[in-house]
Amino acid sequence: MDATTRRRWAIAGLTAPAYLWLAVAVFLPLSAMLYFSFLTVPPIGNRVAELTLEHYTAFFTKSIYWFNAQRSLELGVHVTIGCLLVGYPAALMLAKHVRGRWREALFLLVILPFWSNALVRTFSWTMVLRGDGPIGRLINPILPPGIEFDLLFTYPAIVIGLVHAYLPYAILTIYISLQAVDDALIEAARSLGASRLQAFRRITLPLSIPGVLAGVFLIFVPVIGSFMEPRILGGTNAIMLGPIIENQFVTAFNWPLGSALSFIMLGIVLLVLAAASPVLRKHLGGA
Repeated sequence: MDATTRRRWAIAGLTAPAYLWLAVAVFLPLSAMLYFSFLTVPPIGNRVAELTLEHYTAFFTKSIYWFNAQRSLELGVHVTIGCLLVGYPAALMLAKHVRGRWREALFLLVILPFWSNALVRTFSWTMVLRGDGPIGRLINPILPPGIEFDLLFTYPAIVIGLVHAYLPYAILTIYISLQAVDDALIEAARSLGASRLQAFRRITLPLSIPGVLAGVFLIFVPVIGSFMEPRILGGTNAIMLGPIIENQFVTAFNWPLGSALSFIMLGIVLLVLAAASPVLRKHLGGA
């Protein structure tokens, strides 16, 4: 056995467990869901299932699904924008303006949400955003009559909860890109007469775009399918595609419809990625 063959066998042996895990944990469940999406009823018990396309046609013929798909996309856009507005300045401060133990302490605060259960984090927001919560008790007495702080079970409450959940992804991805920006480039621009804002706009911001794009897709894709935060924080405002899909599996026991809506959502994500592929190739091709 020559060196090339041994190298190929070594690579196959090292990668085989990962591919096997992907096949068992990802592709097999997806294959089962794809099969279920073409059935009339779940093939469980004595039910007789037949092949059908009615669950896919229902999405295109019933406006409720279109409306909630649009709401899910809007939620993804709003949460992504919120994460970038908060996360970019935080990442810039960590990468360029904080050193030593202060940076370590701030990093600890960034990753702290990962150390707690997502359900606990979400329920904690119900206590903060309600009218008789700590913020409401503080500011309601000074608000004009007829106006009170009570964001619970509203669309802004959903956005706040999801921004809190996904903000670390924005900070960490943008921080990595900003760390790669050579400070000598910024110093050279300043020495040539550029202001801090000009140096940021022409050097720092363009070079950090790969991290921004990575954060955008790490946030946008899972947010449009989220169901736990909208259900807990949104109340009647949580009617979106993610909670509808969860309802089909948990409450209505309509697995075929839930599977079909899941794959339609996957198709929407793939369309978004295809539309954004020119931008991704431009900024990430050489990264």
